[in-house]
Amino acid sequence: MQIRQPIVAVLGHVDSGKTSLLDKIRGTGVQAREAGGITQHIGASFLPTDAIKKVCGPLFAKMAGEGQEIPGLLVIDTPGHEIFTNLRARGGSAADIAILVVDVNRGFQPQTNESLKILQSRKVPFVIALNKVDMVSGWKKNPKTQFITQSIKEQDPFVQTALDELLYNVVGTLSILGFSSEAFYRVKDFTKEVSIVPVSARSGEGIPELLAVLVGLTQQYLQKKLDQTEKPTRGIVLEVKEEIGLGVTANIILIDGNLKKSDSIVLAKRDSVVITKPKAILLPKPLDEMRDPRDKFLPVNEVYAAAGIKIASPDLEGVLPGSPVYASADESKIEEFKKLIESEMKSVFVKTDKKGVILKCDTIGSLEAITDMLKRQNVPVSMADIGPVTRRDVVEALAIKENDRHLGVVLAFNVKILQDAQEEADANHIRIFHDQVIYSPD
Repeated sequence: MQIRQPIVAVLGHVDSGKTSLLDKIRGTGVQAREAGGITQHIGASFLPTDAIKKVCGPLFAKMAGEGQEIPGLLVIDTPGHEIFTNLRARGGSAADIAILVVDVNRGFQPQTNESLKILQSRKVPFVIALNKVDMVSGWKKNPKTQFITQSIKEQDPFVQTALDELLYNVVGTLSILGFSSEAFYRVKDFTKEVSIVPVSARSGEGIPELLAVLVGLTQQYLQKKLDQTEKPTRGIVLEVKEEIGLGVTANIILIDGNLKKSDSIVLAKRDSVVITKPKAILLPKPLDEMRDPRDKFLPVNEVYAAAGIKIASPDLEGVLPGSPVYASADESKIEEFKKLIESEMKSVFVKTDKKGVILKCDTIGSLEAITDMLKRQNVPVSMADIGPVTRRDVVEALAIKENDRHLGVVLAFNVKILQDAQEEADANHIRIFHDQVIYSPD
């Protein structure tokens, strides 16, 4: 059995320290460079197992269990649920496991709830990083250790009690939301309880334990998902962007299989499926090899999952973020993949004659997440599509409003409202709900 590295996403409320935690994890990997340290991918960082072992010490063997050793962890560089919704995959998520960052002093906040609901709907297991323990009143940092279990033992009793109370606030909130959880050092069954790891993104305390818990969970419980035996080559488009000297490129997370430059790739546009060959498969040059900022990519002929890559091809204009990607050298397989993407896109875009709200989103991922949420709330959707709010959308909402004033509205997520659409809405008193947050707290 050949297993790939798991894909790890980081979510949490704004200001909970998601970016700092990611930086600290990457920094920890960089410091362990002699042990075959961190390598930069497009939109992701790869921490090899040797570097993680160096950071975790004896804790690694204790948490890793009996499963086959993973090659490392591929951590998505951009935190937050916006990027996570684009890590969509048929029947779930491209992310294998997530870190949900919670501010120890503030507990659960609106975007924490939002992140949790997305993880739940995509069936992604997660670990709680209870961040900012160094901000607990009276906390003393021991510069000699990064291990949180050691740090907690060295705190005054009143600090230990305060941390326990804050930790149990989170346990209580998770219990109300239907999750059983516990501090990782008290967890008896990792399949039944969510692990909470106290950390400090500032001091680095708790990072070894967080990495050890992630490795332990993936090695023991995700082996089947990570097994690469006879898996088709597939991935997900994170973003499409113009690069100087390359033209239109797609940043892709490769989930399974291996991609060769000679393969055909299949991707989705709004109204069609495109089949193309990569002109180039690119990885970032290591920072110490980057002589010129314009010369920042390294061409490769083949890449193995999981990986963050950039593909250059003349046919990528109009490819949708969140689009599935399939690849093969076999033409009959390509035809199969084309049909697969066509059926998947049909299920994402909605256009019906029934009365319902009009939904416009920025990516396939957000469109799918919001359509699912509306279904769960029994809100009918007349049309769900990608792109700015147009005058035509408002006219459709007006026609619906004549039959049902509650449903004659436009929901716009992270998209522009064109001027003529706004004027039409103002003239006919059509509400356009424009937001960048999918869920607000219940």
